[in-house]
Amino acid sequence: MARPSTAQLLYGVLTVVLSDLAMLLLSGARGTVGVAVIAVAAVTLGVLVAVTVRTPGAARARRPGAGAESGTAAGPAEVRVPAQHHTAVHGTEAA
Repeated sequence: MARPSTAQLLYGVLTVVLSDLAMLLLSGARGTVGVAVIAVAAVTLGVLVAVTVRTPGAARARRPGAGAESGTAAGPAEVRVPAQHHTAVHGTEAA
């Protein structure tokens, strides 16, 4: 598994803090069990956000045609088509 980027870590941490705060305020939980359940839910949500968020650099790298091989801003890259090799043409073998 690749290391998370700074943006992914930031989104995850912010999700944990904000969701924890919101759930605690909305639920009014006062007991240890209630607070623990909310904390676990917030951490789980933060991990899911950190794993699923895509950074702009990663999205560009995964997009087909991106990168140095795709050509320049002036036009598309060269398209390579494999040559067709025929062993027989109309019933006779090619020399």
